[in-house]
Amino acid sequence: MSNLDDTISAAVAAGKLLQSSAAHLAAYWPAAADWERASVSELVADGEWTELNDRFYQTLKFGTGGLRGRTIGRVVTASEWGANTARQGAPEHPAAGTNAMNFFNVSRATQGLLAYVRAAFPGEQARLVVSHDTRYFSRQFAELIVEVAARLGVDAFLFPADRSTPELSFAVRYLDAHAGVMVTASHNPPHDNGYKVYFRDGGQVVEPHASNIIKQVRAISSGQVAPPVDDGRRGTVSVVYEKLDKAYLDAVSGLVLDPAVIQRQRAKLKIVFTPIHGTGIRITPGLLGKFGFNYVIVPEQAKGDGGFPTVQSPNPENAEALTLGLALARREGADLVLATDPDADRMGAVIRDRAGEYQVITGNMIGSLLAAYRLEQLFAQKILTADNARHAVLIKTFVTTDLQRAIAESYGVRCVDTLTGFKYICEKMRIYEEQAGGRGAQSAAEWRARLLATSSFCVFSGEESYGYSGGDYVRDKDANAAVLMFAEMAAAAADRGLNVLEYLDRLYLRYGYYAEQLGTLTFEGAAGAAKIGKLLDSYQTDPPSAWGGKPVESARNFAREDIYDADGKLLPKELMLLFHLAGGYRIAVRGSGTEPKIKYYFFGRATVSGAAELPAVKAAVRRELEDLWDATRADAARRAA
Repeated sequence: MSNLDDTISAAVAAGKLLQSSAAHLAAYWPAAADWERASVSELVADGEWTELNDRFYQTLKFGTGGLRGRTIGRVVTASEWGANTARQGAPEHPAAGTNAMNFFNVSRATQGLLAYVRAAFPGEQARLVVSHDTRYFSRQFAELIVEVAARLGVDAFLFPADRSTPELSFAVRYLDAHAGVMVTASHNPPHDNGYKVYFRDGGQVVEPHASNIIKQVRAISSGQVAPPVDDGRRGTVSVVYEKLDKAYLDAVSGLVLDPAVIQRQRAKLKIVFTPIHGTGIRITPGLLGKFGFNYVIVPEQAKGDGGFPTVQSPNPENAEALTLGLALARREGADLVLATDPDADRMGAVIRDRAGEYQVITGNMIGSLLAAYRLEQLFAQKILTADNARHAVLIKTFVTTDLQRAIAESYGVRCVDTLTGFKYICEKMRIYEEQAGGRGAQSAAEWRARLLATSSFCVFSGEESYGYSGGDYVRDKDANAAVLMFAEMAAAAADRGLNVLEYLDRLYLRYGYYAEQLGTLTFEGAAGAAKIGKLLDSYQTDPPSAWGGKPVESARNFAREDIYDADGKLLPKELMLLFHLAGGYRIAVRGSGTEPKIKYYFFGRATVSGAAELPAVKAAVRRELEDLWDATRADAARRAA
């Protein structure tokens, strides 16, 4: 490596390569495979210093939820393309580097995770469940995880093929495992992949486990992908079969509140479904078919494909990803287009209006519709009453619409806000379960009655980023379940002579008009991370006194203040700022935990005196939100300069 060392030293001296990149590269080199060394050598020879900085400026951080990063570089070397001489689709090898999602980091994360699991459960035979989505390298990473587990004496379970994130969460509890790993980057672009960690309760890891796992992962300095067999005992590797699929499908089916309304409307209600090349194809069609819904699947997107060839991004939040679904809906005269992302934890929807046009609705709208319908039904069936309503709860994040708060409180049900991330929502579910003494083998109805009598029953939970849950048997957002719940809600609306948009307008007339807008600025790589940090710091050291012409009346800093939720629980510190503006507007600012982005959440609301006024109120509030986003972009450019 002597000639390479000289070139690298010269690049550092010239300011082309960061000192941290050179240090991480030197530590990575001794255990690197031949193709990895060849790949780095190519990048050095070609002077690809920006690419090398992005790959080596840090070791991919194991955050509070796991790993997420590029598994395919912006520059793919000939050594990484390997046997894929056509250079189409996935390279033969993932990107080499300490800051890439590759075998080095997957093994390192697994060794650290299992070191903590074994220490946390002394005397128990540790068990790990692993699943993966349809992304490039997902299967290879999953197979590596169970191999590392076996070498460390841990018994591992692996699904025979891709499965959704919520089913992995369900499997942890069903198989009485100590932890689970889902290999996915959710709705990120094709070049990304990730490693999501779940603990014994089936939820993503939270404190204190998260920090302790991070410490263990950081302590793994070896680049050895396959560690030696621990203590001479090799763990077992078992395949998870269809029995678990059925158990999960049955659990989701229990979310239906009014089978009769589905039976009356299922033939007339036409649904287009697309899994956008992801895992939703495994369970969702079976759910729709079980209840007799009239549905068709977008054929071009039915097959799993990590390249997501029919979309720019496999994100059901984006209208572009729904183009083929919309085309099929127009041909079929469908009422709904429902779409799930690659790991089937997020769901998006498009609705046909009275004029036959299709409208994309937001995650805030979807969550509000589901919350309103489920509360309405539970009270109508006298499962919830004025006497037990105080033991019912709706859980959402701080950056999710307050329309859901208004709906919950109108029924006497409390609304609990959490930090951003579904793991915090599911942590509340775990707390409520513990307060009730643990679920045991009770039926869903018996468990609900016990929660209402002794703890808190979660009616519905959701976040603005298209994640929803209707039950605590899964400890993550569940798009398979969301499709079923949404289809039932649409059937109930149709039973009253309404389409979904008309049902939503009735909520606005009752509670007021609430509108939200998300703005994101993307800054990739090492330089981008520094720019995001600079922006977030500037909002703390130089907070705005006005935003888009609206005076800032108050601000909350979730990283520095002690903030308690509605149950009196002190929230973990997290860098998020919430600004309250004149006129009832709000803006939240935070860095994304999974993408190289800074996110701005805009909230507006207005009273509505009658149906005739509603269109004008909608237009006025939306203009205000767009003006705030325009002002934000201009101000961010100044702050980041």
